[in-house]
Amino acid sequence: MTGSSVLFDAPGPVARRRSLISSVIGAAVILAGLAWVVLTLAAPKGNLPGYFDPTRWEPLAEPIVWQRILTVGVWGTLSAALTASVLAIILGIVFSLLRSAQTAWIRIPTAVVLEFVRGMPVLLMMLFILLVLNTGTFWAVVAALTLYNGALIGEALRAGLASLPRGQREAGLSLGMRPMQSKMLIEFPQAFRQMLPIIIAQLVVLLKDTSLGYIVGYVELLRVTMNQLATFYGNYYLFSFFVVALVLYLTMNLLLSWFARWVARRTASKTGRPAPDPDQEDQELLRAKAIAESQQSGQGA
Repeated sequence: MTGSSVLFDAPGPVARRRSLISSVIGAAVILAGLAWVVLTLAAPKGNLPGYFDPTRWEPLAEPIVWQRILTVGVWGTLSAALTASVLAIILGIVFSLLRSAQTAWIRIPTAVVLEFVRGMPVLLMMLFILLVLNTGTFWAVVAALTLYNGALIGEALRAGLASLPRGQREAGLSLGMRPMQSKMLIEFPQAFRQMLPIIIAQLVVLLKDTSLGYIVGYVELLRVTMNQLATFYGNYYLFSFFVVALVLYLTMNLLLSWFARWVARRTASKTGRPAPDPDQEDQELLRAKAIAESQQSGQGA
């Protein structure tokens, strides 16, 4: 009996044919939807040409436009995102240690602060920091993103610490380490590697949330393209600047995702284990549960 047949039977000819038909129909619907979007955008808008008309893309041929987009817009987004990412990871480490403390008078107030920060909208936090603390737009954006994402990263790291076997801490204590030494030198590195995909995914969200700085007046990619350049050149070119902003955001997020996969492979190679495959892990878990249930049923019989 193969491993794949433990959980389900192999599909027969009828099931494979139905799967093929449904896949073809799904692909046709998706292609039809994309074609409808393209035709709608290309259609004339009253007396104006469609969005794919070459005249709507004329400002992008000017070098000064790209200089403004890259040196002001992209740099504003990346500077805020990088600063907030570093601070959020540091704050997340602090939150995870305080939240998992043995002392109740440290653990309970930390839990209250985390719930408050997680429940407060990021934009409202930016406005509060800007208006009350008068920090300036850059630090209002960075502080709000640091607090919110630091709270989420801290909860992820705490979950990673809680998921480790108790033997990890007991091994450290048996070597003469203090509880904090065991947590920082033995448990925390393992939890950080285990939660690394979640942390990177949260940093991608952080990068996208820098666009909220547009509301508080911070000059980043969205404000440069959709506000400043669109106002200067006119709404006739608004769609063109929208496409530019979309492509740049996608590029930055895809590069960050690629970096996350590279880091995962590097950390896996250092530990001597292959990079984790979520699908494979789920299949292995289900297979193990099925084998355990079959063994229990055999013992009960």
